[in-house]
Amino acid sequence: MINFSKINYYKEPTASNSPPSSTRSDLCIYGASSAGMAAAVQAIRMGLKVVVAEFGQRVGGLTTGGLGATDIGNKAAIGGISREFYKAIGQHYGMTEGDGTQWTFEPHVAEAVYLDWVEEYGIEIHFGQKLHCVEKKNGKITSLVMENGNVYEADMFIDATYEGDLLAAAGVSYHVGREGNSVYRETLNGIQFGSPHHRFNAFIDPFIVPGKPDSGLLYGVSDAAPGVQGEGDRSVQAYNFRICLTNVPENRIPFPAPPNYDPGKFTLLARYIQAGVWDALRLHIKMPNGKTDLNNFGGFSTDHIGMNYDWAEGSYARREEIFQDHLHYNLGMLYFLCNDDRVPEAIREEVRQWGLPADEYEDFGHWTPQLYIREARRMVSDIVMNENHCRGLSCISDSIGLAAYTIDSHNCRRIVLGGQCVNEGNVEIPPTRPFPISYRSIVPKEEECVNLIVPICLSSSHIAFGSIRMEPVFMILGQSAATAAALALKANVSVQNVDYDQLRKRLVEDNQIMEWFDLL
Repeated sequence: MINFSKINYYKEPTASNSPPSSTRSDLCIYGASSAGMAAAVQAIRMGLKVVVAEFGQRVGGLTTGGLGATDIGNKAAIGGISREFYKAIGQHYGMTEGDGTQWTFEPHVAEAVYLDWVEEYGIEIHFGQKLHCVEKKNGKITSLVMENGNVYEADMFIDATYEGDLLAAAGVSYHVGREGNSVYRETLNGIQFGSPHHRFNAFIDPFIVPGKPDSGLLYGVSDAAPGVQGEGDRSVQAYNFRICLTNVPENRIPFPAPPNYDPGKFTLLARYIQAGVWDALRLHIKMPNGKTDLNNFGGFSTDHIGMNYDWAEGSYARREEIFQDHLHYNLGMLYFLCNDDRVPEAIREEVRQWGLPADEYEDFGHWTPQLYIREARRMVSDIVMNENHCRGLSCISDSIGLAAYTIDSHNCRRIVLGGQCVNEGNVEIPPTRPFPISYRSIVPKEEECVNLIVPICLSSSHIAFGSIRMEPVFMILGQSAATAAALALKANVSVQNVDYDQLRKRLVEDNQIMEWFDLL
């Protein structure tokens, strides 16, 4: 059985008789994501006193939260601490081929690697720390204040959240949504129709009563106007859960109906299957010990299209509502496919072969507490990484690591076009080669903040972020951010004025891969 009370994003603070605490460090990292963990290791290696304040109750973010099939593109572009992580995974599984790295893994194994780092380096992590406000003086953050009254003072700060909560509270410029192509002279940003991927491959009527527009739209279909190709909007590419499943009977928990399960929410999926298309669970990526990492695939799958627009700037309570909505949608879909009479028996039997692993997320109801936040806020700084950087058409001179994934966006909207249901926003264009990420894209404008570095919600357009936003890259950027923080402290300068030659020298010494031609 699954205890749904354990599956949540936002837990109300537990009553405590302990007075609020004040913590002082050289570097405060907000967020124990993959980037935050890599940053903590690097900073400690460089002699800094580090504290990590984490919103939730786990380390590793999405790397421990279900994304066990590593997305990267060209794995040769991964160096430094990021590669150390995948070698540690390989060591756990007894990998001896090649350089000993392993790219697919179970969530609890990834968590164990990070927890080994916590013990080895003595990383101080405070869980359940929900940011209330940021105190600044003369453009410099002096402390973070949490909802529970805890205060974190430091000389340097890193925002390692997926949402960019710290950068926003610090008054740093950011953007949410898709820019128009004209903003950065791109071709793949903004509204995008015509992708051959993750579209409906049959005519699917979007109306409650087929052929009757006045009957209203089925759940999940928006009445938004189509808009103009390449035009910007506030849409955000869809979120889902990367769902760890197993087909090992003795470890398999059958999919339960989520609270307030409504099969009507899956009428669109039923129509799609009845039209002869069955691909919703096609993207099972095999992992060790009979497990898979289930991702979105096709016209109707785990992506909850159009239901995440409020996440980036939402309150904790609003995010909890969105989290639960995605949980009910993803788990509800799996239950629907196993049990609904509108689904052919052969498909029901196929899906019943899978279930939730009893040995994963035992403290969280066997369901990941990490929603796949594919993008939220993105900082706007002196350099904005964009499609031209991805394609090698614009060059930067201050590389801190490489990105290598497809120029990618999941669908952002599900609308009606020509009387049928249409997904909009998907883009999948391979870059010509791995490309460098600018140091200036992870630091704010100097007039906005002088002691903050942002390795996840960096300065990037929507479509370029689609290539950069991979967990190995976040670890690369986390390491580079911590290196820069240590050098800034040593030289007593702002993060914007770190000597790049020194930064590059240290990153190369620590096995960061800086340019692709070095490998050719």
